[in-house]
Amino acid sequence: MGSRLRRRGARPPHRGRPRPVPQAAAVPTEHARDVLRVIPIGGCDEVGKNMTILEYGNDILIMDMGVMFPEEDMPGVDFIIPNIKYLKGKEKNIRGICITHGHFDHIGAVSYLAPRLGNPPIFGTPLTLALIKKRHEEFRVQPLRLHPIHPGEQIQLGCFRVEAFYESHNIPDSVGLIVQTPHGIVVNTGDFKFDLAPLGTTPGDIAKVAALADKHVLALLSDSTAAEKPGHQISESEITKTLDQIVKDSPGRIIVGLFSTLLSRIQQLLWIAEKHNRKVAIEGFSMKTNIEIARELRYMQYPKGLIIETAELLKLPPEHQMFLVTGAMGQDRAALMRIANREHQLLEIEPGDTVIFSSSVIPGTERSVQRLKDNVARQGANVIHYQMMDVHSGGHGLQDDLKLMIKLVNPQYFIPVHGNYSFLVTHGKLAQQVGIPKENVLIPENGRVITFDRTGGRMTNERVPAEHVMVDGLGVGDVSEVVLRDRQQLAEDGMLVIIATIERETGALATNPDLISRGFVHLKESKPLLEVVRQKVREIVESSGDAKSRSGPIEPYLRTKIRDEIGNFLFQKTERRPMILPVVIEV
Repeated sequence: MGSRLRRRGARPPHRGRPRPVPQAAAVPTEHARDVLRVIPIGGCDEVGKNMTILEYGNDILIMDMGVMFPEEDMPGVDFIIPNIKYLKGKEKNIRGICITHGHFDHIGAVSYLAPRLGNPPIFGTPLTLALIKKRHEEFRVQPLRLHPIHPGEQIQLGCFRVEAFYESHNIPDSVGLIVQTPHGIVVNTGDFKFDLAPLGTTPGDIAKVAALADKHVLALLSDSTAAEKPGHQISESEITKTLDQIVKDSPGRIIVGLFSTLLSRIQQLLWIAEKHNRKVAIEGFSMKTNIEIARELRYMQYPKGLIIETAELLKLPPEHQMFLVTGAMGQDRAALMRIANREHQLLEIEPGDTVIFSSSVIPGTERSVQRLKDNVARQGANVIHYQMMDVHSGGHGLQDDLKLMIKLVNPQYFIPVHGNYSFLVTHGKLAQQVGIPKENVLIPENGRVITFDRTGGRMTNERVPAEHVMVDGLGVGDVSEVVLRDRQQLAEDGMLVIIATIERETGALATNPDLISRGFVHLKESKPLLEVVRQKVREIVESSGDAKSRSGPIEPYLRTKIRDEIGNFLFQKTERRPMILPVVIEV
């Protein structure tokens, strides 16, 4: 199968005292110094936006800083990022940010938030830091303070001593974190699965995990994404066998849709393409960038000439073509959606193509993914997805994997993280099945503080700000719930612009009111209704009286009256509530 991934040589375990990191001057806090506070800011009650704070006295450690993709009721929103209001005024207490791996739901908010937090040092494995650095170049702000961390090495960050250990996931260089605190060891698994035959990714250090049982772990924070699915997660080696057979049996072109950061799967597909004498083209800027970074760091290997440009690949016979494309979640402007909609400059779906969706479906994107599959199938392609065949192995452990992790670590307290609330509850019940007392299972909520002291751990009633912060274009946090409601109203019922030109001296209409409808009714087909609207606007203006008799401007009064009365009238006639935008012009 050609060249194989060569595991990057890890640095030898750090000997002696932990590597120190320069610390900023401490700022006193109001909290008791002998209390460890665990504060999930994101990743609980939701899938994505992972960020957890550990705080003890004047020391703060942040674990992960990711984004969440918007839901269907958030039109126009690009990303949702964690709320850092609690950390305002505590910037000098932040000893570091430790990142578990390079997926966007763990790194995507770094460039938005780290500069706002005083640019604290950021620790991660080499591939993770390279992905963060490349993404940060788009922001054109101050450079980040990036520090590589290698499994086996310990780093002292204030009172926290941090050690990373390799985890199996579907991106290389994924780690979990072992954090020694004044009250005991806190373990954060990051995203993980147990894979005894991994391909294209860094093997997990199961021995390190098993050794934790003898260290009397205080609390285990564990990935809950797949907590509701029974069994063990399928191995990447099984996925490779299935993909290999599909490529072998497909007489035409192969188009594979997958995440741009799913580097282990991309490596497998490159090996398969090489084996079956297919050349590969990459469609999607982020995927091209990530492949270049991974190859430069030697986490990905493939022969020269295997990857070529799309225009060159299209000159070859179909049985020698493979396309790896972004957009398996149905994103509007991603490569696969543009191809399916015949909006791509070079590539279109043709009968006989095989389109593989080599990814799971993120909650909230089910409709868009299904529409994309339907569109592809309608054009004559053979559609294959993970519910039909083993073409995707999730990066998250299933129930038996989760129970194994808990049993190996054997923590005193268990805190399920990263998942919808029902996922967390289910994960908590799994912990009880393997021996964790019910009172020691702490189900977190975003913003709700968990404390540990000499008497034990508990959920408190204290909450810190954890509301969504929305990113829309260049704006961060300037899209409020009011703005979203306006966008939803526009999307559902449209708008009607009413332009009334009045004479300054008399307050009478100078011309007939103009109406502009967008997404409400078609002007030509709704003339009778709109004529009644015009008549009512005339009546409203006439009933307003002489402008001179009023103590204030007439425009605000008229705008409010037109908006309210026309809005009520249209709802009675159409049972729809378009957004009414009155424009009053004095001449």
